[in-house]
Amino acid sequence: MSARTHTRSTHPATGSVEVRLPWWAVALPAIAFAALLLLIVGSGDAHAATTDPAVGRLLERIMTLMTR
Repeated sequence: MSARTHTRSTHPATGSVEVRLPWWAVALPAIAFAALLLLIVGSGDAHAATTDPAVGRLLERIMTLMTR
């Protein structure tokens, strides 16, 4: 006995791709990035002696921009 097959879409192919993401698919990575950046900036004082001075200045600049 044959099983019925279902088509995926009734819309004809137009040649373009449309992607719709839920709101959390964009928000969660952005929040995770911000949290990791704050952890790096917060621990910058503990590792300031071992890192390149330019990295420390960059992190300080980012921190001042975020606190304004």
